[in-house]
Amino acid sequence: MKKIAITGSGLFTPAESISNDELVASFNAYVEQHNATHAAEIASGQREALAPSSSEFIFKASGIQSRYTVNKSGVLDIGVMRPQIAPRADGEPSLMCEMGVAAAREALHRAGRSVADVNAVIVACSNLQRPYPAIAVEIQSALGIRGWAYDMNVACASATFGIQAAVDALRQGSARGVLVISPEICTGHLNFRNRDCHFIFGDAATALLVESVDAQNTTGFEVLGTRLQTQFSNNIRNNFGFLNASEAPSRTWDDLLFRQEGRKVFKEVVPLVSELIVSHLAELGMQPHAVRRFWLHQANLSMNQLIARKVLGREPDAMEAPVILNEYANTSSAGSVIAFHKYHQDLKAGDLGVLCAFGAGYSAGSVVLRKLS
Repeated sequence: MKKIAITGSGLFTPAESISNDELVASFNAYVEQHNATHAAEIASGQREALAPSSSEFIFKASGIQSRYTVNKSGVLDIGVMRPQIAPRADGEPSLMCEMGVAAAREALHRAGRSVADVNAVIVACSNLQRPYPAIAVEIQSALGIRGWAYDMNVACASATFGIQAAVDALRQGSARGVLVISPEICTGHLNFRNRDCHFIFGDAATALLVESVDAQNTTGFEVLGTRLQTQFSNNIRNNFGFLNASEAPSRTWDDLLFRQEGRKVFKEVVPLVSELIVSHLAELGMQPHAVRRFWLHQANLSMNQLIARKVLGREPDAMEAPVILNEYANTSSAGSVIAFHKYHQDLKAGDLGVLCAFGAGYSAGSVVLRKLS
């Protein structure tokens, strides 16, 4: 079979960041206003008072300390509490296109490639800002790539599903170089008025260049194997869609945004992902202790630590399963790729790594990699 490798990675990080303290100040101001407005109903027992949040609660629950966003002022304005984005004319590039192009250009630069080496673009992310035309085709056009492109959505696991699709296309000969791009504007589907989840998400975009390699091109990370798994669950859900306006009666805005049953997700996803990684490695004749680096989906610090502990059978050190969610928060499909992008330069030829992402669906993907020379 052809040798396939990830030869370059790219990252776009928005210019604005929100600390836990800033987010809590905004949320608590909203809570105070809400409770004052509904004081009579709260006093009579017709409505429950909203509870304030705290930076300590957020860090203990998630390990998150800050997050990047495409618009800070809108998120922190208690009259808005969502990013505000100026509408663009049809002839202008979309925001997701701009983010994806920036990440893609860095991936090509790091790989020492040009758009002439690519003939396929897969945009793999959890939320797209429009149904069509595909963001992938828009990015393809913006980069000047001749070939084909499409969008795909498997929630937080999207990047790993995109990698497998790229590998399959390369092995079948329908592509010679594939960009897998994950532009995530997660703050756009986050309910910043919900104490249980108002801190979870941030925005970013990543890109990976996946291509066939030969004896003369020995840089990057060879893809030794991919494995995907899905199992239906409503424990992580987003109801936003084009049919919302047709529903009668209409849903509340809260019902359209991200929500999850956090404890159920933790209890069910940890064993699912741990077993996926261990069995995938066994299928390839490898033991977990031989893996130098685990680039896991960045959703929750405790979840990541427990998955790594279950896979390794011991406590992992900080570099075995590096964390970026303290700075970036949960960036959905981009998270594991950000971890890869920031924490692979120290690996040496022959070192093994596992890139694993998991999320709503449930969906999970494992990609086993080996560092080339």
